[in-house]
Amino acid sequence: MDEQGRNRQGYEKLIVWQNAAKLRRLVYQATARFPAKECRRVSQMNDAARSVKQNIQEGYKRLSLGEYIYFLGISHSSLGELMGDWNDCFEDSLINEAEFRQGDELIGKTDYLFKRLIQSLQRKAADEKQKKSRFRSQSGRSPNGPGQSQAQNG
Repeated sequence: MDEQGRNRQGYEKLIVWQNAAKLRRLVYQATARFPAKECRRVSQMNDAARSVKQNIQEGYKRLSLGEYIYFLGISHSSLGELMGDWNDCFEDSLINEAEFRQGDELIGKTDYLFKRLIQSLQRKAADEKQKKSRFRSQSGRSPNGPGQSQAQNG
């Protein structure tokens, strides 16, 4: 259970998701102070920050490992977009150096965790595929169905 007394979802235990949630809050707080003329950038940054977190959640709830990896890729790409925006905000003096460093460090750690998680899940998917292939060859099953050749299916 978390501080609010509710059971945490599996994805909430992932450090990459926890970092994404912190990053979303940091971005929302920083962009709330931006001038009105920056409304487009604010919207894009908030959307990207939300996408990082939400796509981890959505992918985690998918039924296949491949779909989960796909959504993690979308989330990771949103982090890349946010990284560029965060750098631009510092260059454009919209955030101070302390904010920049805090966000930059969190983005860097999260980027690393994404790479490791995706690589790990890709290895797991490859292992599962190899096990299925070995099972089929040992049981004499064809990928086309039990005891059927391609010609029989075609």
